Amino acid sequence: MDFDIPPKLAAYLEELDRFIESDIKPLENSDDNIRFFDHRREDARTDWDRGGLPNEEWEQLLHKAKRLADKAGHYRYPMPKEYGGKEGTNLDMAIIREHLAVKGLGLHNDLQNEHSIVGNNVGLLLMIAHGTDEQKKDWIDDLAEGRRGFTFGITEPDHGSDATHMETTAVRDGDEWILNGGKSWNTGIHKAKYSLVFARTSGKAGDGDGITAFLTPTDAQGFVVEEMMWTFNMPTDHGRFSLSDVRVSHANIFGGEGKGLGVVQMFFNENRIRQAASSLGAAQFCVSETIEFAGQRKPFGKALSTNQGVQFPLVELQTQCEMLRALIHKTAWQMDKDGPFSVSDKVSMCNYWANRLCCDAADRAMQIHGGMGYSRHKPFEHIYRHHRRYRITEGAEEIQMRRVAGYLFGYMKQRAPKGVSES
Repeated sequence: MDFDIPPKLAAYLEELDRFIESDIKPLENSDDNIRFFDHRREDARTDWDRGGLPNEEWEQLLHKAKRLADKAGHYRYPMPKEYGGKEGTNLDMAIIREHLAVKGLGLHNDLQNEHSIVGNNVGLLLMIAHGTDEQKKDWIDDLAEGRRGFTFGITEPDHGSDATHMETTAVRDGDEWILNGGKSWNTGIHKAKYSLVFARTSGKAGDGDGITAFLTPTDAQGFVVEEMMWTFNMPTDHGRFSLSDVRVSHANIFGGEGKGLGVVQMFFNENRIRQAASSLGAAQFCVSETIEFAGQRKPFGKALSTNQGVQFPLVELQTQCEMLRALIHKTAWQMDKDGPFSVSDKVSMCNYWANRLCCDAADRAMQIHGGMGYSRHKPFEHIYRHHRRYRITEGAEEIQMRRVAGYLFGYMKQRAPKGVSES
């Protein structure tokens, strides 16, 4: 088994580094854009006069960076070639996402709102896989160019991890459906013109089938954004909306009637392995920065790095980084070889442990850096606050552990590798 990064991918990482230095860093450092990344970041990013929404200048900066990356051929890297991509594999993306996160905070990669010069455009992937011919014609170019997008209306105020018990319903009325209910934590709803709303159209609570996804205009009568949810890491683009007799055309069904949950499940594992790699990269950044600091800082006349109380926690964190990296690479490689659902237990292991590791590494970095570590003049508090979210939102770690237990104790079955019969 060869654990070296493939030469072609290693060369591409160098290409990305050159692009960051030549195009992204100058933009980051012009017009005081660095305020979005230094100690002013949370205040600069947040428009407090508009209820805590993202600052428009901040969002325009991210958009400009992504367009530069797209023009250079990087942004669509994992996409099919016919849509301007390079058909990057799961292993490629895991290595790339870690590589970018290891660099720390910057315009090249800021995962507070899933920004990266190498995109993970789930909406576009879903449209390619599940959209009707008419929907693809209408949406694909806009999704690829970042001109338009849709939010994911799955989570409800009273139903989080278990989407099968959602209370939002849709009833057919001729060529239209009437939607009633509500959704929470709808990321991007402050700007999105559509939300992909999941509603029960048949069956009973708890059934996996009978839930349908509707591309729902956010300006439809009866669609009301009730509030934007303030979070641990501001600004907020997470909204809660209600649906009161909202009418949606039958042509707006996405992925087939009653098959909504299958739509989002398709890319669960691919998203989770990439997010795990990002958390690993952020954890490694915290550890590496702290090791360097401990060698330079000399209280009482000797370096912090000579103290076992400093050494041992960092040894444990670095050990976990090394082990997790090996598991992430192996899991991503198996996903490419046998299909994304052939190693679902390993994906969940990677995801929940990476998120926890990142929080532990950021916390330890703050502790060893002392007062400055606790301040916003270091990036550790931001990393902690952001990645703490992933222990809940990317499938809560308890849900991930329950999935692992399901496979471990035989209550669930892995999907058969590609080309192998499940019978």
